[in-house]
Amino acid sequence: MSEQFSTEISDRICTHMNEDHASAVVLYAQAFGDKPDATSAQMLAIDANGMDLTAQVNGETLPVRVKFDRTLKDAEDAHHTLIEMIKQARKVAK
Repeated sequence: MSEQFSTEISDRICTHMNEDHASAVVLYAQAFGDKPDATSAQMLAIDANGMDLTAQVNGETLPVRVKFDRTLKDAEDAHHTLIEMIKQARKVAK
């Protein structure tokens, strides 16, 4: 994990996303993790290159790696990138 994404920062982002934005995490798995049938998901870790999720698909828990389209600089960059990704996913879902 890079300096910008210490374990503490990753854990903080994951906790926030899982507790406050659970539906967004499912959309990440569906739209960017190639798991369109995911019914729930959890963010396990985030780093400069992507995020690790688990997704429930047809009763199975599957690992999902979602890669970012570029290397992120820091937690603030991750925040903005996650917002942009959810906007994209919502457009596709409509």
